Amino acid sequence: MSEALTLPAEARERAGKGASRHLRREGRVPAVIYGGKEEPTQIHVEAKELMRQLGTGHFMNSIVMIDIGGKSVRTLPKDVAFHPVSDRPIHVDFLRLAKDAKVEVMVPVVFLNEEKSPGLKKGGVLNIVRHELDLICESDKIPDQIEIDVTGKDVGDSIHISEVSLPAGSISAITDRDFTIATLVAPSALKKAEGAEAAAGDVPATEQNADADEETDGEGEGEEAATEE
Repeated sequence: MSEALTLPAEARERAGKGASRHLRREGRVPAVIYGGKEEPTQIHVEAKELMRQLGTGHFMNSIVMIDIGGKSVRTLPKDVAFHPVSDRPIHVDFLRLAKDAKVEVMVPVVFLNEEKSPGLKKGGVLNIVRHELDLICESDKIPDQIEIDVTGKDVGDSIHISEVSLPAGSISAITDRDFTIATLVAPSALKKAEGAEAAAGDVPATEQNADADEETDGEGEGEEAATEE
């Protein structure tokens, strides 16, 4: 499970674009805490600390304890807006969490034991369809990652969500189909070679030459007819 992060914050006295621009010039990032049947709380956080936590790689699926004037609020980051040029965070939305809340999060997938996959050992390629899984988790049991074992997987095999053992407190948010997470495919060079052989085998060389001769003969007859006319 992701460890809870702590993010110091201060209440925002003023909202609006002008106030937000002023905060950003001061090295702060405007943010809001909403949900939990309470009024939204306007806050701002230090840009450097926010960047550091974003750099952990698991900020978006971690519980973030926001400290505001000595009061701690349990939240989950829901959205981070970035500047289109500088790519720096310019606004953050946090969802206020009750202790027994369930939340929908995207959790990264990690594949294990690739050296024990016959398909990969013979040169096959692991084609990852979903790098993250959309899960509904108990807010105090959000996993850092979902581990999938590819032991015994061969070229042509697929890995579906039904094969994955999700940790306690987590279920798939997609329940209407047994979706594919990854497939094992033949290397592209092998595919091309097989495709070329198959194409050559479909039409023998003698038939190809005969077709070409017929096309040439037809063109010649047309030219002669045109000359005679």
